[in-house]
Amino acid sequence: MFELKEINIAYGDVHIVYDVNLQIEKGEIISLVGSNGAGKTTILRTISGLLKPLSGEIIFDGKRLDQLRPAQIVDLGISQVPEGRKLFGSMPVEINLEMGAVRKQARRNKQENMRKVFDLFPVLAERKKQLAGSLSGGEQQMLAIGRSLMSEPKLLIMDEPSLGLAPFLVKNILDTVVKIRKEGTTVLLVEQNLVQALKISDRGYIIETGRIVQSGTGTELLQDENIKKKYLGV
Repeated sequence: MFELKEINIAYGDVHIVYDVNLQIEKGEIISLVGSNGAGKTTILRTISGLLKPLSGEIIFDGKRLDQLRPAQIVDLGISQVPEGRKLFGSMPVEINLEMGAVRKQARRNKQENMRKVFDLFPVLAERKKQLAGSLSGGEQQMLAIGRSLMSEPKLLIMDEPSLGLAPFLVKNILDTVVKIRKEGTTVLLVEQNLVQALKISDRGYIIETGRIVQSGTGTELLQDENIKKKYLGV
């Protein structure tokens, strides 16, 4: 369904990402995990068309993405929940959701898709007239996810959805990721929270200083002694 093939990325003269290969099959939850500054968000910006790779290919449903504009990539069925949520804080919840219905088909199904978002996050239905900026951190994260789902993505990319949330809210958000996959949406989850991400993932990739250093099933990676020592302090 989706593949990064030998992707190299730079900011100006600074080489950031080196020869990254990553595959996602339809219906999977895949985690890309690593510490802050490892290159995770740089890869996401490139997938979304905000950066162009130095070399390599990005393939989605048999089509090359690496030379397309961001709007074209969204039209093909990729949506991203950005780090920091990036909501329209002075607009109501329901308007923020409507802003996510950017694909032609999604615009036709806007009311049905909003109902699905409210079924997934009932608190948003209760607060649909409330300004997005007045929501709690957890509610804002729900809204950011809901807005991305309004475009009916085939592949949903989530950048640090647990960032800044209390532990019980992190669990709620990641439980929601599992529900989204059960509804038929493939998920690429990008996280610093290695344990929580790998627990719900079919497979994971560990990135360090711009390079994929290890991959495997979520269970395999959590049980790996090197990962336990390096990331979990075990």
